[in-house]
Amino acid sequence: MKVRTTLKLVAAGVALGLAATSGSALAQKRVKWKMQSAFGSTLPHLGTSGVRFSKNISEATDGKFEIKFYEPGALVPALECFDAAAKGSVESCWTTPGYHTGKLGASVSFFTTVPFGPGFGEFNAWKIFGGGDKLRNELYAKHGLIAMTSFCIGPETSGWFKNEIKSLDQLKGMKMRFFGLGAKVMQKIGVSTQLLAAADIYPALERGVIDATEFSMPSIDQKLGFYQIAKNNYFPGWHQQTSCNELLMNKKAYDSLPKTFKKILQLGLGEETTWTYAETEWRNPAAMQENVKKYGVTNRRWTDDELASFEKAWNEVVKEESAKDPEFKKIADNFYAFREQYRIWGEAQSMKPTYLK
Repeated sequence: MKVRTTLKLVAAGVALGLAATSGSALAQKRVKWKMQSAFGSTLPHLGTSGVRFSKNISEATDGKFEIKFYEPGALVPALECFDAAAKGSVESCWTTPGYHTGKLGASVSFFTTVPFGPGFGEFNAWKIFGGGDKLRNELYAKHGLIAMTSFCIGPETSGWFKNEIKSLDQLKGMKMRFFGLGAKVMQKIGVSTQLLAAADIYPALERGVIDATEFSMPSIDQKLGFYQIAKNNYFPGWHQQTSCNELLMNKKAYDSLPKTFKKILQLGLGEETTWTYAETEWRNPAAMQENVKKYGVTNRRWTDDELASFEKAWNEVVKEESAKDPEFKKIADNFYAFREQYRIWGEAQSMKPTYLK
């Protein structure tokens, strides 16, 4: 059974329950929201998930709750939806916490992804049960906002480069698009980083405004055409092993929703989180192979020593940012306390890909 059909059945059941008491919320109220997306509707996983979510909510409520997807820049610039939602000029944004660093500082990026961080299970255990989502919404509440995880994606690549990187010394002075907390690490290594929206990356790479870029994963980056300019794609995505994004909402708009719609919203986002993560894990093996065979890309892997250098730089970033930013320290302390608690389970269950010789 398709999940949207399940959602519709759940909505019908909830509506019947409400009708039996004080009248059906679905029958009483129609709600229309604007949802500004940071990702284009045809961008695999990141944008297509938002379109699917919007459609599912409409179908689950027989069109009584409409969340209209708007392309990046249609209402506000792709990276600037935070203020629009806070002011109420849009009810919601299909976006990621890591795009709010200009407003809230580096600490907010913890809620998207963490360098050398956990996989899907551990990261969401921290977010849902370990305090991550609670800390995020405490931070957002100061701006009249609330958020729910909208979708998660699997590990990303760690960069597209025009030439093979034979030594990390080659990175010094390089101009590179980089995201979130990983950008702090690259700055430590000597890279000049900047954050660009998806649609702005290819032109910047083509014109030489940036020398290299990371954005996401093979199935997404392929759509953006990076392989046309940079043929060396580096793995693993040490900076983004799991990335979770959000439906950022004006809190007054959310609070005014009927109870039924709030529950359907929660169910729809939960479905999207699982669906999109599974979709990325299914699509990327084929995309990696296609990049090599069709587009002449060379997939490369950082050496263990190079990964150790990135990790050392990250540990320094955590220490330095925690010393100067109390909010960063609060979130980092919570995150690493959870990881330490989780470690006995994680290490006990860790396995190599194979034990056959």
